[in-house]
Amino acid sequence: MLKQLCYALALLPVLWLAGCATPVPGENAATVPTASSGGLSASQPAAADHNAVYPGGGLKPLSADPALRSRSVQALQPPADLWERVRRGFAMPDLDSDLVRERELWYSSRPDYVARMTERGSKYLFYIVEELERRDMPSELALLPFIESAFNPQAVSSAKAAGMWQFMPATGKYFDLKQNMFRDDRRDVIESTRAALDYMQKLYGMFGDWHLALAAYNWGEGSVQRAIKKAKKSGTGTGYDALVMPMETRLYVPKLQAVKNIMANPQSFRVTLPEIGNHPYFQSVEIERDIDVALAAELAEVPLDDFRALNPSASKPVLLAASNSQILLPWDNAERFQNNLTAYTGGRLANWTAWVAPATLSPADAAKRVGMAESELRSVNKIPPRMRVRAGSTLLVRRSASLDSDVTAHVANNGYLTLAPDVVLKRTVVKAGKKDNVASMARRFSVSTQVLADWNKVSTSANFKRGQSVVLYLPAKARSGRGVKARGKTAVAKAAKRAPVKSAAKKQPVKLARQ
Repeated sequence: MLKQLCYALALLPVLWLAGCATPVPGENAATVPTASSGGLSASQPAAADHNAVYPGGGLKPLSADPALRSRSVQALQPPADLWERVRRGFAMPDLDSDLVRERELWYSSRPDYVARMTERGSKYLFYIVEELERRDMPSELALLPFIESAFNPQAVSSAKAAGMWQFMPATGKYFDLKQNMFRDDRRDVIESTRAALDYMQKLYGMFGDWHLALAAYNWGEGSVQRAIKKAKKSGTGTGYDALVMPMETRLYVPKLQAVKNIMANPQSFRVTLPEIGNHPYFQSVEIERDIDVALAAELAEVPLDDFRALNPSASKPVLLAASNSQILLPWDNAERFQNNLTAYTGGRLANWTAWVAPATLSPADAAKRVGMAESELRSVNKIPPRMRVRAGSTLLVRRSASLDSDVTAHVANNGYLTLAPDVVLKRTVVKAGKKDNVASMARRFSVSTQVLADWNKVSTSANFKRGQSVVLYLPAKARSGRGVKARGKTAVAKAAKRAPVKSAAKKQPVKLARQ
C-alpha cells in the first residue's frame, strides 16, 4: 500500500504538466494535419492524444526563385594572406587562347618586373579588394592596374592618360576627378579607384559581359558598340574573341588572364609573390592647415618616397587643406603623425602659398615681385624658357611677411597657369605722316589706341604733326614704317599686348591634353 502511494505521488507533477500543455478551446488552439485532409485544418483544435501526420504526395522540386539559389559558403576564418582572398573572389569566365599562353610566358620570364609591380601594388591591393567586394564585383579587377600601369600611380601614357587606372583627362573629368595646377585626382589612390570601379560597373551594365566591358575600358565604349553592330550586320560573333579590334585591345584581356593565372598558381610559373597581409595598409588623416609635403612625411615618420606613393595626386611641395583635407598614411604611422603634429613647435607648417599674377609678366618680373629667385619660381611652377605668365595665372611662391596665409578654397580648386610665348620687344621710333593721329598710327601697327597713347603719354584723340617722333614697342626683328606693316598685323598685335604698359589680359581656360 505504501509502495502504491509513493508511485501515485511521483506521477502528480507529470499529470499537472500535461494539463498545462493541453490547449483551452478559444485560446489560440494549435492545429495539426488530419489524416483525411493531408494538410493543416484551420477549424479543428489539436487534441492532446492526436498523433502527428506528415504530408503525403512525394517530394516536389523547389521553384526557381532567385532568393533560393545556392550561395558560396564563406569560411569561418578570413585568410591571413591577401592573395588567397583575391583568389577566392575570382568570378570572371576564364579565357583560354594562344595569346594568354604567350602573355604567361612574357610575365613569367621577367621575375624582376613582376616583383617590382607586385611590391608597388602591395600598398593599394587591400583597399581595392575591399571596394570590389563591397560592390560585389569580380576580384580579377584588382589585378587590372598591373596591366594599365604596373601599379605606378605616377604613370603617364603617350596619350596623356595618368595614374594607376590610366584615366584620360576628359574621362577623368566625367567621373569627377579634379585636375588643376595643385592636384590631379587621376593619380589619387582613393578617388581614382572609385572612378575606375564606377566606370567598369557602367560598362558592364552596357554590355553584360566583363570581357567586353574591359575591352571598352581600353578601347572606348563607342568603339566596342560599333564593332558589335558591325559584327551583327555581317553575321559574325559578337563576343570578345570574335570582334574585330586593335591589337592593343585584342591583347588586353589575355594580359589580365595571364596575370590572373600566375597569381592563382605562382609556383607553376616559378614566380614568387610578396607576402601581403589581409589587413589595411593605410588610413586617411584629416589636415586643417596647409603643410609642406616634406614636413608631413617627417611628422609621420615615413620616408618621403613612401609618403608620395600614398599621396601621388599632390604634385607640388605643399599640401593644401582647402583642396584636399585628407592624406593617406601607413596604418601604424597615422597616430604618430597626429601626436607629432600636436607637439610641433618648429614654426609655420607651410613655406609655400599661392599668388595670382595681376598682369602678364615675365618670370623674372614675377619672381622679383614675390621675392624669389627666377630659377626657383620657374622650377616649382614648371615654366619653360621663353614663356611669359599671363595675367590671372596662379603661381606657387615662397611665403613671406606679405604672403603668409593658407591658400583659399577658390584658388586651391580653380587655380590655373597659362603661358604665352615671350617675344622680345624693342623700343622703336617712327615719324608721323601728314594727318596722322593716335588712331591711324594704332591701325597701321595693329596695336590698341590706348596702348599707343600710353606709350607716347598723349590722349587717345591726339593728333601728330608731320614728322613728329612716335614711340612704338615692336618685335626686335621687325622694322619700322611700311616694313612692319608688311609683316602682318597679327604678330605686332600680340607683341603689343605684352609691352610694358597697363593692359587687361583676357583670362584663358585651362587646356587639357588631346583626347
